[in-house]
Amino acid sequence: MKILGIESSCDESAAALAEMNGQKVRILSNVVSSQVEIHKKYGGVVPEVAAREHVVNILPVINEALGIADFQHNHLRPSIDAIAITVGPGLITSLMAGVETAKVLSYAWKIPLVAINHIEGHVYANFIEVEQDDDCKTKNNDNNELYRIIQKREDLRFPAIVLTVSGGHTMLVLMEGHGKYQTIGETRDDAAGEAFDKAAKLLGVGYPGGPVIASEAEKYSGIDGKMPNIILPRPMLDSKDFDFSFSGLKTAIRYQIEKDQEYRLRIPEYCHEFQQSVIDVLIAKTIKAAIRYNVKTIMLSGGVSANKELRRQMASKVELKFPDIIFRVPELRYTTDNAAMIAVAGCYKALRGEFTEWRDLRVNCNLKL
Repeated sequence: MKILGIESSCDESAAALAEMNGQKVRILSNVVSSQVEIHKKYGGVVPEVAAREHVVNILPVINEALGIADFQHNHLRPSIDAIAITVGPGLITSLMAGVETAKVLSYAWKIPLVAINHIEGHVYANFIEVEQDDDCKTKNNDNNELYRIIQKREDLRFPAIVLTVSGGHTMLVLMEGHGKYQTIGETRDDAAGEAFDKAAKLLGVGYPGGPVIASEAEKYSGIDGKMPNIILPRPMLDSKDFDFSFSGLKTAIRYQIEKDQEYRLRIPEYCHEFQQSVIDVLIAKTIKAAIRYNVKTIMLSGGVSANKELRRQMASKVELKFPDIIFRVPELRYTTDNAAMIAVAGCYKALRGEFTEWRDLRVNCNLKL
């Protein structure tokens, strides 16, 4: 089975082709047109600008994805079995660009549609057959254990706890099987990725916040034996539920730098402490949920799952505390928004026969998992 995936929920226009044989899925092509450089000057995504860029980019991206895979097709119908399209959550005008394109292609090609929840797509990035993770190429380094762990794709067992962390969402999901989800915790205000962006803006280090804060934090981590003098809170670390809150952390760092006239000389220290505060909360909540629900697998997904410290510390914690639990993280290329994850989620939904007529396909910018 071959699925074309289309993703346009925020500021990436993306298309990918996935092929499923049995329970294994491999990616034949994965094309992403990013708008990061366009939105960087604004310090965040401008919805109207993003929508206009999608209109320009979406068809060339789809054409490129089809061409990379060397499909023999005519202008009427490519050799694919279905089109998987993100219908929400996300920016409504961005989503519409992808959805309306998918509807037209479905009608013209007479190919069925599969409606995909964007968050579900991030979850299924963990089901892509592993080749080699970009952060695990070198032998005998700190990431060697990560490379070994993410290779265990065939060992996945349900129930699973999924921590999905991005600019728009921070959620803990209990996954009891394919297509069976229960949200057990989510952010009450800012998502973790949004908090990174806001902290980066306060510190004046750039956009997007996650990568630049991680880069600055790494400079401080390289100072042997150096402990940060800056102490930030770990919001809701000891709460009895599985919810998150990061708006107070953003306020805390703002108050810190307002009192520190020389904070610009301590940027790596601030970034190190901010990043570690977020990581501590994410890991603690995930571990607590894994114990509560007696899970057999823990998965990490979403754009913030690209954070190497989060990946490394979560892998180490899981292996130390749960030697029999499988831990999965997506390859780096599939952590941020992309269409490969949408195509893979589409494969599993298509197997269950969950198709949507083009006439009935609708955008839902507040879609729940």
